[in-house]
Amino acid sequence: MNDPKITDLFIIGGGINGCGIARDAAGRGLSVTLAEMNDLASATSSASTKLFHGGLRYLEYFEFRLVREALIEREVLLRAMPHISWPMRFVLPFHRDMRFDGDTPTSKLLTTFMPWMRGRRPAWLIRLGLFLYDSLGKRGILPGTRTVDLTTDPAGKPLKNKFKKAFEYSDCWVEDARLVVLNARDAAARGARIMTHTEVLSAHRKADYWVVTVKDHASGEVTEHHARMLVNAGGPWVANLLRQKLGQNSRETVRLVRGSHIVVPKLFDHGRCYFFQGEDGRIIFAIPYEEDFTLIGTTDADHPDPETAPQCTPDEQKYLVDFASQYFEKPLNQSDIVWTYSGVRPLYDDGASSATAATREYVLTLDQAQAPLLNVFGGKITTYRKLAEAALAKIGAALPGVSGNWTAGVPMPGGDFAVEDVSKLTAKLARDYPFLSAYATRRLIRAYGLEAWEVLGDARTAADLGEDFGATITARELDWVIAHEWVRTGEDFLLRRTKLNLRLDDAQRAAVNTYVARHVAGLPA
Repeated sequence: MNDPKITDLFIIGGGINGCGIARDAAGRGLSVTLAEMNDLASATSSASTKLFHGGLRYLEYFEFRLVREALIEREVLLRAMPHISWPMRFVLPFHRDMRFDGDTPTSKLLTTFMPWMRGRRPAWLIRLGLFLYDSLGKRGILPGTRTVDLTTDPAGKPLKNKFKKAFEYSDCWVEDARLVVLNARDAAARGARIMTHTEVLSAHRKADYWVVTVKDHASGEVTEHHARMLVNAGGPWVANLLRQKLGQNSRETVRLVRGSHIVVPKLFDHGRCYFFQGEDGRIIFAIPYEEDFTLIGTTDADHPDPETAPQCTPDEQKYLVDFASQYFEKPLNQSDIVWTYSGVRPLYDDGASSATAATREYVLTLDQAQAPLLNVFGGKITTYRKLAEAALAKIGAALPGVSGNWTAGVPMPGGDFAVEDVSKLTAKLARDYPFLSAYATRRLIRAYGLEAWEVLGDARTAADLGEDFGATITARELDWVIAHEWVRTGEDFLLRRTKLNLRLDDAQRAAVNTYVARHVAGLPA
């Protein structure tokens, strides 16, 4: 068809995969429309453990290709977004009580050939795994593994005395929800149309195009869109969309795995993370979070369906508290928890025996019976860009003439500076806006990078930034995110664009909600 109203791609889902594909496709000159039924990153993509990592434990499942791809990607992504991602060191304490998950291929292999090692995770095996971890990917920025003496190193101070030795390795932190928003913003800058709070009601095929009916939740308006190709990146809803709204009879499905986290007041003063191994073979992280807190997670539990809102259950809270207390000298209590969050990972259903063992590989299926349909199953945040490239390869097979890969090394909005220049930028922002607190300058650079100057504009005094909502939030910042980042509710800003909900009381949260609602509605603030 030559209908100018028809777009090349209609993408369902505003999580990291949908927005990553939208950015990549728009950058290749394709016309793109994306619909997200809630806010961007409102489900899985804002509920991760906030890491760009290779997945050290996946080596026990022999997922070498996945780990290698993720390890290489860490530094590619770090260079493209040094404001929302940064290197971190992980301390893995060792003790002879370390155990495997008995279902892993590595455990089964050791049990077969070294039966006296049944269930054990010896130091030499951990060191071998870390050697592979250092070697499988290319490292230009991140340092390699080293051995740590916990009796003298500050990392040993918060831990129980029985831990004398640890291994320290590198991975990266990422602000997951901001990553999604920056992909969406870059896609929009390249011509994509991003529609949030817009639900796909149905989609049906013609011979050479799709007819997609959507509803805008704010206005109630129902509209129809035409596209040469449909991309189903619905995350936890991908299988439901495929069968219920796209009318496709497919056996492909996902295994929904709930990952829950707890946040407690800061447990240690150094800036490194802990990788804790349990006697049951499971692992959790304890990570510095938002400067004054510690993030602990995650669990792995099967989740019933995407319509059931994921919550960190009392049992999961107790599990994480008890697990961490096996390591920290000062035990945790559930009363220490200041916040919890939980997300559902839509893993490709490979028939694994447990949620922990289910593959983290992504699977893309292309249906060209009529107008083409691409379904996205699984994936992990570290490899979202590679997933998008793989998706565009399949899209190119269905829509000839698509140009080649381009996203590697191209910075995200606000991220066109060197990884090592964060402190220089923070100091410059402090000089240019001397009325800002030290915390405010750090936060604004970490959130917006070079765009922090655009957010603050011509302000010369704190009063120029308008109403102060607490925790360094001002009316000028809220105006900017409403105009540029699809913020439509206070929760969009406080829970996803930032995590400043942790620093506000109920009255302050309500004030942010009211301000955003009035501004979005076009009413005087």
